[in-house]
Amino acid sequence: MRNRVVVLCLLVALFGISALAQGKPVLGQEEVAISRAALDYVEGWYQGDAERMDRALHPDFVKRAPLTLPTGKEVLKGASKQTMVEMTRAGGGTNSPYAKQKCEVTVFDVHEKLASAKVVSGDYVDYLHLLKTDGAWKIVNVLWLPLRPMDAK
Repeated sequence: MRNRVVVLCLLVALFGISALAQGKPVLGQEEVAISRAALDYVEGWYQGDAERMDRALHPDFVKRAPLTLPTGKEVLKGASKQTMVEMTRAGGGTNSPYAKQKCEVTVFDVHEKLASAKVVSGDYVDYLHLLKTDGAWKIVNVLWLPLRPMDAK
């Protein structure tokens, strides 16, 4: 009986230490690759690096943001991969006062070849859906909002 109590106490302590160790997640290989794609997207934008932007985006990429029209109707404003690469090549976010600010990437979930993540930069909050294709993670969808009010364009 005493041996069972000792074993039980050891198991409880082991699980407790394991739970504490999990307080700060260690990124696996997939999460690192997903974060790299997300950073190519956001840092590419701020650096005006069209090659990084192109590398991050799936050919069928679409980026959308809700926009309220003067009539009060809400619509989704979208951009394609080609548009994002060209806008980045034209300077992207290089003129932003937040261009040199560190961006934060959070990987929410990975399931086989699907993933979701969030990027917070100085200007925007972006929610990303990614697909692993041909061995590389590519951003397929982005839904975003500015951190501060923007003029409708």
